[in-house]
Amino acid sequence: MFSIKRTAVALALAIGLITGPASAENVKIALVVKALGIGFFEAANKGAQEAAKELGDVEVIYTGPTDTTAEAQIEVINALIAQKVDAIAVSANDKDALVPALKKAMERGITVISWDSGVAPEGRQMHLNPSSNALIGNMCVKMAADVLPEGKGDVAILSATATATNQNTWIDEMKKVLPKYPGVNLVTTVYGDDLSDKSYRETQGLLQSYPDLKVIIAPTSVGIVAAAQAVADGGKVGQVYVTGLGLPSEMAGHVKSGATKSFAIWNPIDLGYSATMIAYNLVKKTVEAKPGGEIPMGRMGAVKLDDNNEGAMADPFVYDASNVDEFAKIF
Repeated sequence: MFSIKRTAVALALAIGLITGPASAENVKIALVVKALGIGFFEAANKGAQEAAKELGDVEVIYTGPTDTTAEAQIEVINALIAQKVDAIAVSANDKDALVPALKKAMERGITVISWDSGVAPEGRQMHLNPSSNALIGNMCVKMAADVLPEGKGDVAILSATATATNQNTWIDEMKKVLPKYPGVNLVTTVYGDDLSDKSYRETQGLLQSYPDLKVIIAPTSVGIVAAAQAVADGGKVGQVYVTGLGLPSEMAGHVKSGATKSFAIWNPIDLGYSATMIAYNLVKKTVEAKPGGEIPMGRMGAVKLDDNNEGAMADPFVYDASNVDEFAKIF
């Protein structure tokens, strides 16, 4: 099994995944993803290539394991250390398990950052969050308010599990910004446990229990699809709208049906672009990753780091009828 994995890693590094012009002078930046063959990460690589083209002296190595395990990702990282790349930008399968390998990379002079899915602070120089909890919470409420008649009406939240840390944090942030949207009347929060069938049933329950309900906010890619389907099946299109966080490929049909006007998620192209720009600037030592510091991200502006050397890229990117088909082809 181990030799098969090692062969897969070597093959991934050798075939067609090393892109950009090869040159000894080029800065070699490895974009390490959770697993190959995932549209979200392939879109991130597209952004990384845009950054490399813009910078001119960058070779992007797009790589990752064939399965989403920490062990497989560690093998990829060790292979990159042996290649003597200049930087590793990783979306981690495990925030702690990768630390020893990444510490070894930094000891060899390799710049290490995490993006999308973070690494524990001791295993990287900085982490790029796609957005911030506050920005996500505000955007979810804003999208709901935008479709309410005159900005007023009943709104419910369909979450994942009651113990999901990120979901609960985002819901707390939604509640914090409610005073900015006085017409939004939050009536309840229900939990679909990130299961399609339970999320569907919970939505049916909302439609029955709250006849004046106008919007359902689902900050979960499973819940938003199930809620939109339940609204459509219940004949409530045009009366109740679903918004929240979702994937274009899964939500395009619901935008067309009218069950959803808009939804959001981070733009993976921007994310790969920004991670590459950050890694390049750290390799070149034009900036330093330190609390309170700012690191340029090209067309995305600059990221400001907090006390944990983490920063947020931007507001969640909004998808609607004007752009959802374009992005549905990507992820």
